[in-house]
Amino acid sequence: MVQSIDLLSANTIRTLAMDGVQKAKSGHPGMPMGVADVAYVLWTRFLKHNPADPCWPNRDRFILSAGHGSMLLYSLLHLTGYELSLDDLKHFRQWGSKTPGHPEHKHPLGVDTTTGPLGQGFANAVGMAVAERALAERFNRPNFPIVDHYTYVIAGDGDLMEGITYEAASLAGHFKLAKLIVLYDSNGISIDGPTNLTFTEDVGKRFEACGWDVQTIDGHNLTAVEQALQKAKDQKEKPQFIICQTKIGYGSPSKEGKAASHGEPLGVEEVENTKKKLDWPSKEAFYIPQEVSKHMRQSGQKQDLPVWQELMTQYRQAHPDLAQVWDAMWQRTTPTDWAAVLPQFNAQEHEKGLATRVASGKIINALAPLVPSLLAGSADLTDSNKTRIEGGRIFQATSLMGRNIHYGVREHGMAGIMNGLALHGGFIPFGGTFLVFSDYMRPSIRMAALMGLQTIYVFTHDSIGLGEDGPTHQPIEQIPSLRLLPNLHVIRPADANETAQAWRMALERKNGPTALILTRQAVPLLTNPSAEGTLKGGYTLFASPDPKVLLLATGSEVYLALEAAKLLAQEGIAANVVSLPCWECFEAQDQGYKDSVLLPTVKARVAIEAAVTCGWEKYVGSQGQVIGIDKFGASAPSERLFEEYGLTVEKLVEKAKEVVAHVKD
Repeated sequence: MVQSIDLLSANTIRTLAMDGVQKAKSGHPGMPMGVADVAYVLWTRFLKHNPADPCWPNRDRFILSAGHGSMLLYSLLHLTGYELSLDDLKHFRQWGSKTPGHPEHKHPLGVDTTTGPLGQGFANAVGMAVAERALAERFNRPNFPIVDHYTYVIAGDGDLMEGITYEAASLAGHFKLAKLIVLYDSNGISIDGPTNLTFTEDVGKRFEACGWDVQTIDGHNLTAVEQALQKAKDQKEKPQFIICQTKIGYGSPSKEGKAASHGEPLGVEEVENTKKKLDWPSKEAFYIPQEVSKHMRQSGQKQDLPVWQELMTQYRQAHPDLAQVWDAMWQRTTPTDWAAVLPQFNAQEHEKGLATRVASGKIINALAPLVPSLLAGSADLTDSNKTRIEGGRIFQATSLMGRNIHYGVREHGMAGIMNGLALHGGFIPFGGTFLVFSDYMRPSIRMAALMGLQTIYVFTHDSIGLGEDGPTHQPIEQIPSLRLLPNLHVIRPADANETAQAWRMALERKNGPTALILTRQAVPLLTNPSAEGTLKGGYTLFASPDPKVLLLATGSEVYLALEAAKLLAQEGIAANVVSLPCWECFEAQDQGYKDSVLLPTVKARVAIEAAVTCGWEKYVGSQGQVIGIDKFGASAPSERLFEEYGLTVEKLVEKAKEVVAHVKD
């Protein structure tokens, strides 16, 4: 029979997906085959995008949260004219290809976020929708809707089972993000079999309870899909959730509606039989009918790009001051004269010391007027984390220009939403919580590092120094475990001035996230106001002539090292004190600089840090020692805890003398 151009196009998406998976001998064909009708209608009749500029600010965002169905996205990108060739589709999941097993941000261009870990894309989409609303409120003026786009998501059963999705959905409903539209591919199948093995809740009622509008449609009825999407766009008060009832592996005679089509190729014979059932005009793999190629490249809302470009030209003329702020936010502009803008702290003004979290709060508010892209947040610990931008309103459905986001007790949701804010563009998001709760955020932090996003984590209460809350709240292994993440910079400043430089480092770093590790308790002012050695990740804070031992430390323990050096000097043992706030930055320095700090001729070395000791061996060497905490904390005042756990000047002096006595040249 003669197929309509709509059916022929949807079946092209299906066959490309199953051919790609079959050739790779690996992948997930069932999801793309099942949701092809939904995706086809969205991309050809609603999605505002243009391959000529895949990153233009006012494009609609498309998130394939069910990232295992990546061949769906790759097929759409190829068919609509992005720089993704048919050969790229044929090299699905192969070394060096543009078509990895799960979508990766800008690899190729047109992929708006990296997905794969389920629920991450959903949370990212909420962040993108927040960004759209905040920017629209700040920059749109009568006759100049320069920010006016939607965020579309295709999510699956697995996404909705993950807890991060619920956290993000709850906030989206609270914020009334009406330009967020989620298409739920409800096919009732997961890897283990039917979802009713574990997942029998009424998903629609869950989202209604979170403040969403909910529709249920036949996901294989193109007219129903179109009508549902139009209705969703017409609603102006709530985020939209469209339950698309589909059949996984649609068209496969033996595997349609079964788990067998989820995570493995259909098989050569089943591919052939599926094409017969779909009345496909060719047995050739990766076949694209000419009429489909022409139709798909002409479809969509591509004309919106030149219209928007002209609108921006007029906007710059009508609102030059706003346009200047717009550019600063999209370029994530930072100060050029840091010495003039960073607060400077001195011991005379802070005789009792200053917690680095408190110093961080002062630094944030010094920088916020100069860095308009800064967007604050905290997981229900704003005042404790000191993350509030003073004078900046709270982001709410009725106050969209707010620069402070209250995420509630939703650490994982916060981190995923922060990634979406950074991906959208226009913002440098930072979010705070206690360091111990970074464990809740770890998957999203990893995704930020993988994508190279400029997100900033303000982790306070960084050690047993938080005291009486006890071992449940005292981070022990978190600092070294965060250091294991590639492309994450972990900075634990020793005092307020190092904290100022740590913020400079985080703001200047455009290609990856930064974790600031800050104290609850006050620490003495140790450095001069510049503390510029911080920028290199490590430096000699105190130097002795002809040193016999190196004392290495981070954070609050740097003070202990300085005091120990004084006592050692009284006993005739010269010591250098090295502050190593950021190992990643220090490792990036040339060998000459590193040797000037970690003197190769001085084998006697002792490190001290209120954390698990792993990792320090590369700095202390085979003859050095590390004072740390290789067991959980306890509930007591911080001073008593440091004493009980051996984080004292006396213990450091003892270890230094022991190492000096036994070191071999």
